[in-house]
Amino acid sequence: MEIYDNLYDVSENANVRFFGFVSQKQRYDFGIVYTHRFYGKPLVICMQTGQSTLLSSEDAVNPTYLQKIFRLDCPDEADELSRFFQENLPSLPFEENQY
Repeated sequence: MEIYDNLYDVSENANVRFFGFVSQKQRYDFGIVYTHRFYGKPLVICMQTGQSTLLSSEDAVNPTYLQKIFRLDCPDEADELSRFFQENLPSLPFEENQY
């Protein structure tokens, strides 16, 4: 039996939103799980690849990060996603000492 320190074990009813849309180059399907954990950042899951990240609208201003995390082929796709997430993800209030 392994010994470990339990950091947390929390159940929560979460809001989930599914987005499917098409740009000129690509189809996108995302699940967005809104939670009170992780400083309020939603969990964004690409339903096509299974790639996921915690993401707020402030994080979405970085297309290079989105290109890397969602394994996008070209910067134009990352720019499209950046605009989409900035419009559809919440801004976060600063919450000190959540953990």
